Amino acid sequence: MSRPCKAYIAGAFEHPTRKAVDKTIPQLHAEVALGALRDAGLESRDVDGYFCAGDAPGLGGLSMAEYMGLKLRHIDTTETGGSSYVVHVGHAVEAIASGRCSVALITLAGRPRAEGMATVGARDYGRGAPDLGFEQPYGPVVVNLYAMAAKRHMHEYGTTSEQLAAVKVSASHHAQYNERALLRDVVTIEDVINSPMVADPLHRLDCCVVTDGGGALVIVGPDKAREIGSRCVKILGHGEAIKHLDGGKVELTHTGAVKSGALAFAEARLKPADIDYASIYDSFTITVLMTLEDLGFCEKGQGGRFVADGNLISGIGKLPFNTDGGGLCNSHPNNRGGMTKVIEAVRQLRGEAHPKVQVPNCTLALAHGTGGSIGTRMGSATVILGRSDA
Repeated sequence: MSRPCKAYIAGAFEHPTRKAVDKTIPQLHAEVALGALRDAGLESRDVDGYFCAGDAPGLGGLSMAEYMGLKLRHIDTTETGGSSYVVHVGHAVEAIASGRCSVALITLAGRPRAEGMATVGARDYGRGAPDLGFEQPYGPVVVNLYAMAAKRHMHEYGTTSEQLAAVKVSASHHAQYNERALLRDVVTIEDVINSPMVADPLHRLDCCVVTDGGGALVIVGPDKAREIGSRCVKILGHGEAIKHLDGGKVELTHTGAVKSGALAFAEARLKPADIDYASIYDSFTITVLMTLEDLGFCEKGQGGRFVADGNLISGIGKLPFNTDGGGLCNSHPNNRGGMTKVIEAVRQLRGEAHPKVQVPNCTLALAHGTGGSIGTRMGSATVILGRSDA
């Protein structure tokens, strides 16, 4: 039986560059926007809703709407870090369902590699952030906040470095087939644990790549989707959540996916066992392991065993993940990977992933974004997607 839905993803596009030395951030936004619109068979004049986050320069959505010549009825500049673009999918559905817009465009772009930014660098949540005075004196950087959560998970559940490494190994098995992936070599458990230690227990190969580029999505209502055709992907469920420090009582072994996933599954009237493919935010290997647990794909504390058993590898495991190589191997534009997670889920549902990693009869997919740090405050967003005939 076909499942009803309020909106569809009609267009998806990932920028081919991984180092944009000759482009500005506005150019990248415009190029991914045009790519997604062409994929949907639409033009910029059709767009009346625009969604972007903190990567959009100047006055954000206002500046980018001017730059791209968009005539809008609705704009949303919600910022939750790397989960922003998965949040925007849900917000676009709500805007379309309420009549605020009919064609929603979401864009992401950045040049962290060309500008020499590092994944492991100091956090920068913006001038005047309320946490700065309390935390910056202690010198937190991104990687040691994630390492803190990994160390606690190891203490609580016996998770090992070898199990974390299995996440990277799985991603590399997929990246070898992606000609645009920054890292295409298949790696072993030994390669990961023998790579330099960055912040105990995370090694260099436990960390994501840093790339330029971006991506875009076009979301439309049911009537427009019928005009466009069967390549449209259903948006069946969505959830978003924030995990706080809770006055110093932060739970290091859980993420906001506990709440965002439950909301998305409830709206879609599905359960984790129904999912054929999962795009999981992979800033670090521990991010994937904890998110899988919190989304319900395995019990809390069993994530290490789940990934070590090869469950994430397409053609072998029961939950293929990040078949483009993900942030660990392919691309992590502007240190914000949620957009590419949705794009690869769309490819899988359309049957357009690389033949070597395409999930047979992929009908239902999940994409999840993480923003901030699992070791402090964070944003989580989960979206469940279905093939047009789902």
